[in-house]
Amino acid sequence: MRPRSRHVVAASAAKVGALAAFVAAASGVAAAHVEYVTDAENGDPIAFLTSALSDPVVVLALGAGGVAVVGTMAGYLRVQPLRADVAAIRRALVDYADLLPWLLRLSIGLPMVGAGFAGYLFTPLVTAADTAVPVRLFGVAVGFALLFGLATRFVAGVALASYLVLLPVHPSLFFAFEYVAGLLAIGIVGGGRPSADHVIARLAANDETVYSRFDPFYRRIAVPAGEALDPYRRYVPTVVRIGMGIVFAYLALAEKLLAPNQALAVVEQYGLSTLLPVPPELWVLGAAVTELFLGVLLVAGLFTRAASTAAFVVFTTTLFGLADDPVLAHISLFGLVSVLLVTGAGPFSADLAVFRSPNERGAPEMGPDAVRAAASEPSEASGTTRSVERSADRNPNDADR
Repeated sequence: MRPRSRHVVAASAAKVGALAAFVAAASGVAAAHVEYVTDAENGDPIAFLTSALSDPVVVLALGAGGVAVVGTMAGYLRVQPLRADVAAIRRALVDYADLLPWLLRLSIGLPMVGAGFAGYLFTPLVTAADTAVPVRLFGVAVGFALLFGLATRFVAGVALASYLVLLPVHPSLFFAFEYVAGLLAIGIVGGGRPSADHVIARLAANDETVYSRFDPFYRRIAVPAGEALDPYRRYVPTVVRIGMGIVFAYLALAEKLLAPNQALAVVEQYGLSTLLPVPPELWVLGAAVTELFLGVLLVAGLFTRAASTAAFVVFTTTLFGLADDPVLAHISLFGLVSVLLVTGAGPFSADLAVFRSPNERGAPEMGPDAVRAAASEPSEASGTTRSVERSADRNPNDADR
């Protein structure tokens, strides 16, 4: 090959690499809930993939992007740079552990209130006209109860049971599967603080208050329930992580790969190929591969905080890029990935095996005692809460990246 030809090939490779990087960064714009913004038919996924993968630009861009991402991950695992910076960030995030129940309640309560006022049930795909459930009353009542932290576990249990019962009748509810993870996590940790439950528990735990003489729930129900659920608090990060991973994987498959015409309609509707002059198929496959990859990382619990950060970027670019995508329907997603930024991966994760080397054990993480302390209610005797900082320092090896 002549020198000039080699330069041309090198220049072309550089352009393809840059293109792949841009598509990977911008693919979040096409990674919305496609069902929320278009009514197009699903289309033929086999024909779509055959056509898309026969285009060299699509194949080279996806391949270069995949090599870049995997290479970056492998390089980080080998070198592990900025250890002190990473440890400082993790310590700072653990400091927010006491706000974990509140963050969970906001993540689910706000979109529930919004869904109630907007007239849909969990997802905009199931409206009041589609179900016999009093959608507005249900959404507003559940949402405000969670926001105030009133009868938190009971309300979360009712909402979760309602979702699971209605799912076979309305399969579209699966597009809001993050509610299962969020409501289950709330049911485990309870209201935490600040919450109405916390204030009521303080009153009931103090034998000198008038309220403590009449309250029928605290010692008979709340305390035994808390003690029964206490061993499972350490699994809250795992529940949220796997739930969010399933959501990402499902959206990649159901809204992009198995419904390509809908995704292509979104690309055309918002002029994404004008923003970046590449085949529309590259936008769709780029979004699908990004979501599927994030889903796999979250389910496996590998690079959990990095994957959660990437997910946050995807949601943000989606909301800015697709003006018709309902903001309220995404608050639960924003909130739950924020939970993972605080907690890390939790038990049963690859991060525990990969990153918890002896050299890193000085950096505290969201261990099981920290999760328990974050969600703790007043003890029966004293009404005090445990220290998150002490529990995190005492158990530096019980959590994840």
